[in-house]
Amino acid sequence: MQRVVSVVAHLGFRLQALPPALCRPLSCAQDVLRRTPLYDFHLAHGGKMVAFAGWSLPVQYRDSHTDSHLHTRQHCSLFDVSHMLQTKIFGSDRVKLMESLVVGDIAELRPNQGTLSLFTNEAGGILDDLIVTNTSEGHLYVVSNAGCWEKDLALMQDKVRELQNQGRDVGLEVLDNALLALQDLGAGSRGSSPGNSSSEKPRGEAGRAGSQGQSAPGGRPLPLRE
Repeated sequence: MQRVVSVVAHLGFRLQALPPALCRPLSCAQDVLRRTPLYDFHLAHGGKMVAFAGWSLPVQYRDSHTDSHLHTRQHCSLFDVSHMLQTKIFGSDRVKLMESLVVGDIAELRPNQGTLSLFTNEAGGILDDLIVTNTSEGHLYVVSNAGCWEKDLALMQDKVRELQNQGRDVGLEVLDNALLALQDLGAGSRGSSPGNSSSEKPRGEAGRAGSQGQSAPGGRPLPLRE
């Protein structure tokens, strides 16, 4: 918890809340909600906490929604997305596993490069969207939506068992890490209009925040999606 907050403070970014359309107010005291490592940070900065996909997350800070939106579009903002399903896929057949479940060429990803992709069913229908990153540590780092946690995890676990029964070298581990998303700094640094997305295939670099002053793999201190 302390490490994550120190990284936020050191970088000087503004932490933003989830869009209100994605959340609902806490219904009653009996709601049992999970908390991210930044929960106390949100409260200390005036975060209005709401329930989302079984988690307690901020829907608004002291600033108005309009001010927060404009700050993100004109500058950049950090979002606490620690509630999302984070999965580590390891083994020599990790790429084979992911390419059997998602669209896209995972094998062509450079170290610490990620891509937006889709889980699909046998008929090609879309199940969920996700980001797959080829880490420099020899595994794939997968982030998918909290609302599809059980479905996405079951899909990957079933495929892991199937490949293991075929003698393939592949495994899966669910991670419980703090996760921050940095929005719109990439667009501004490329010289494009704030808020405009690239017309190319969505790609980005990912890094793991370490101790204060320590650079992350790929030269960027926090996960970034272009």
